[in-house]
Amino acid sequence: MAHLLISAAHKSSGKTTVTIGLCAALAGARRVVQPFKKGPDFIDPMWLGRAAGRPCHNLDFYTMGEAEILAVLAQHAATADLALIEGNNGLYDGLDLDGSNSNAALARLTGAPVVLVIDVRGITRGVAPLILGYQAFDREIRIAGVILNQVGGRRHEHKLRAVIEHYTDVPVLGAIHRDPELQVVERHLGLVPSSEHGAADAKIAAIGRVVGAQVDLDRLLAIAHEATPLPPPAAAHAVPTGTPDVRIGIARDAAFGFYYPGDLDALRCAGAELVFFDTLHDTRLPDLDGLFIGGGFPETAMERLEANRALRGEIRVRIEAGLPTYAECGGLMYLTRSLSWQGRRCEMVGAIPGDVVMHERPQGHGYVRLEESPDAPWPPAPGSPPREIRAHEFHYSSLENLEGPTTFAYRVLRGHGIDGTHDGLIRKNLLACYTHLRDVEGNHWAERFVRFVHGRRTTGSAGLSGPGKPDSRSPAGTTA
Repeated sequence: MAHLLISAAHKSSGKTTVTIGLCAALAGARRVVQPFKKGPDFIDPMWLGRAAGRPCHNLDFYTMGEAEILAVLAQHAATADLALIEGNNGLYDGLDLDGSNSNAALARLTGAPVVLVIDVRGITRGVAPLILGYQAFDREIRIAGVILNQVGGRRHEHKLRAVIEHYTDVPVLGAIHRDPELQVVERHLGLVPSSEHGAADAKIAAIGRVVGAQVDLDRLLAIAHEATPLPPPAAAHAVPTGTPDVRIGIARDAAFGFYYPGDLDALRCAGAELVFFDTLHDTRLPDLDGLFIGGGFPETAMERLEANRALRGEIRVRIEAGLPTYAECGGLMYLTRSLSWQGRRCEMVGAIPGDVVMHERPQGHGYVRLEESPDAPWPPAPGSPPREIRAHEFHYSSLENLEGPTTFAYRVLRGHGIDGTHDGLIRKNLLACYTHLRDVEGNHWAERFVRFVHGRRTTGSAGLSGPGKPDSRSPAGTTA
């Protein structure tokens, strides 16, 4: 299983753009590329998965054990010609002094050669001590090549190549010149998601052409084949072949798109049929037994969300009638009474009696530890002790003016959540969090949610399929 890790000397070196370009260029050359992203990111994986034509999976030391990281990598890399792992931050950056959760630690664990992306603006001879220092800092990490980014022209490239060849033994795999065509628009949480970018496929193709022309792809593939072999992939969880037990609606559109591919697979494996719908255009919910509204950027689509009164009204009625619902971050924001941002205020669903306000600075950002309370609605496996859950959050909004008695599913041990102490607001059969959960060995939330949905459907608590109407099929939604 050929694999390598694309990292950088420091954050904002252009490694995501380079990795998107590599995925697109290799896929265009009829190579099967399996992308991975280190950490809990959603946005970069959306671009990487779209460029490669395969879902991008996350590898994260905080929520996963080392054995699980290797298992996920081996499972999804087994059917690919090449696995490309994009790091986060710089090669040696991390939470701990010893770098136990750094990109370098991931390279060491997976036996992946490292390709270092270096932003060379304002650098010529100084690139040599930078590379030598990164080599010397940890001799167990093999820096197998560098890709020079933001090169100022042919003369600049010639100087850099001459310096690196003279002072180091690290090959230059490519030199990418400054090009406005490579820029992807950014905002408060990073890149604009590919689901919002009106010309995402054209942008990816353009980046692929530029990167493919300026990077030696054959040499890159040869390096990937020198990686330490991965363990044999474990048997993947099989999706049930019978009729699914429940239908769960998934909001997926320009406003909501933050879903881990592994979590969607876990929902299917637990017996759910996933039915996707569009909060901006569909005026009816599909026929369903449960609802999952993930994260995203509802603030950038707030006027369009408000304008879809029919769907907002139906969602509110269904939740009030007891529809089992899970909402994360952007989904929580959508279910409140109103959303305020940049001097504008728009009405939202109104299932949560509170208002969301956007701020200039993050209100919660980073890894989270939660302690599950006895009020948590999803039944644990029989005999399971109280659990701590590792997850993450990243939100610029706060929930304010919350009315009525409040019950929470979690106590926040690390992070912010809803109020700095609690997260997981419970209203009837709704659980709404700022925290993004992930279905991993330490927290198989998908199976618990499906079991909860199934239990509520059997007891008739799932409510109606439309405002005041008996269950009926709706034309909205796409099954997957």
